[in-house]
Amino acid sequence: MKNPRIQKPSAWRRIAAPIAWLIVGAGLAPATHAADTSPAQQLERFSVQAGAPGQPERGRVLFTTRQGGEWSCASCHGNPPTAPGKHAGTGKAIEPLAPAANPKAFTDTAKVDKWLRRNCNDVLKRECSAGEKADLLAYLQTLAR
Repeated sequence: MKNPRIQKPSAWRRIAAPIAWLIVGAGLAPATHAADTSPAQQLERFSVQAGAPGQPERGRVLFTTRQGGEWSCASCHGNPPTAPGKHAGTGKAIEPLAPAANPKAFTDTAKVDKWLRRNCNDVLKRECSAGEKADLLAYLQTLAR
C-alpha cells in the first residue's frame, strides 16, 4: 500500500532541480553580493531628491576644498580620486573612488549611504545634502581612469 503523504515531485521540480545544480556547478549563478545599483542610478536618485541635476564643477570644488575642518575629500581619496587613496588619520588603504577606476564604486546603496554619511560628517561636520551628493557623483563620473 502506498503512503498518501509521499507525493511524486512535479515535472517542473524534476527538471528544474538538476538544471539549478548545473548552473551553480558551472559558476553561472549570480554573485551572492551582486550590485543593487549603479553610479548613474545613484546620481539620478540624489538629483531627484535635490530637485536639480548634479553639477560636476560644484562637486569638484566640494571634493577638493577643506570645508572648515582639517580634511577635504581629497585628503584621503586623492586628487583626482582615480588611484588608491589612504585614510589621512589611520593610513588604511582606500579603493579608488571614481567609478571609471573602480567598477564596484557606488554599486551598493547601503554602502553608498553609510560612507557618504560618515565621510560627510568627517569633512563637513554634518551630513551632505542631496544636492551635494549629486554634485560629488556628477564630478566623479567625469573622471577617466
